[in-house]
Amino acid sequence: MRIEDLDSPREAKGAADAILRTLEDYGFEWDGSVMRQSRRGAAYAAALEHLERDGAVFSCACTRREISDSTLGGTSEPIYPGTCRSGIPADRRARAIRARVDDTAIAFEDRLQGKIEQNLAAEVGDFVVRRADGHFAYQMAVVVDDFEQGVSDVVRGADLLASTPRQMLLQRRLGYPIPQYLHLPVAVNRNGEKLSKQTLAAPLAPLEGSLQLWRVLRFLGQEPPAELKAERMAALWSWALANWHPDRIPRSRILPEDLA
Repeated sequence: MRIEDLDSPREAKGAADAILRTLEDYGFEWDGSVMRQSRRGAAYAAALEHLERDGAVFSCACTRREISDSTLGGTSEPIYPGTCRSGIPADRRARAIRARVDDTAIAFEDRLQGKIEQNLAAEVGDFVVRRADGHFAYQMAVVVDDFEQGVSDVVRGADLLASTPRQMLLQRRLGYPIPQYLHLPVAVNRNGEKLSKQTLAAPLAPLEGSLQLWRVLRFLGQEPPAELKAERMAALWSWALANWHPDRIPRSRILPEDLA
């Protein structure tokens, strides 16, 4: 179990404990103690030193506004133009640290979405591994943590699919094994927005665990019997483990929530 609480200034008090309680209410179990990214700075710093020794990162003085102003239109996110790759001007100070990319395409076979290929230089640019505020970026933290926790298979939402090539680049440069990836379709509302706090999606109710898990199984293409909606959580999990069919998961990146 890992709590990804890197952005401590924005973390609501008690949010991490609430997440753990909700997982327990829904019948999830985990081995060992809970890893919290907010306490892992030394491990991330050691990985960054490795990259610095190999010349795989560089300091950057650019602000978000400067990067946005230097990016060609038509992209979903600003592409870093390489401004500080060869050094920072004498009148500027370092802010973030970026991973140096090249124009070699990174490709992998996602277990659900199929072949994914991304040219980091053309589609992303040199990306941040330590932010201007001193916090380590998600891309760096998740790579180090996956390695140290012995993660062999990553199953997550397709909204993180575009991050995977960046993580694979860091894995290769740090000498880490690359996990297998499977990116599930993300539930969206009628406006095509991912269900989240920002889109006012309803929170999970502890007393509706069996019903909600039944809906999730339906959303993922499984066929749980209707009577399981009112069964105890243990019965639903028992059915799910015995009747799981990965080949039934829709090969899509987004799905409307009402499919459940």
